[in-house]
Amino acid sequence: MESPLRQIVINAGEEASVIANNVKIGKGNYGYNASSEKYGDLINMGILDPTKVTRSALQYASSIAGLMITTECMITELPKEDKLNLNSHTGMNNNLSNMM
Repeated sequence: MESPLRQIVINAGEEASVIANNVKIGKGNYGYNASSEKYGDLINMGILDPTKVTRSALQYASSIAGLMITTECMITELPKEDKLNLNSHTGMNNNLSNMM
């Protein structure tokens, strides 16, 4: 459950490892408010249910994954082929018809 905290801290432009270690030391509802850059009791600070955000994100991600699995057709970009057909080890052209 450390990943959501780390991502919030990174988005706020702070050092995630330092903040995460400070939060680990705390007891109970102790945490970090990224908008005010302060530590404290998250419930008293008005941050009510960060677990709901994580649950919702996982729920929506699994829903999209389910749609992708059951879809019979997907559209994607094909990688562009090298027209010269170069040998990646030597850098030489393997197509001998270009030499004549």
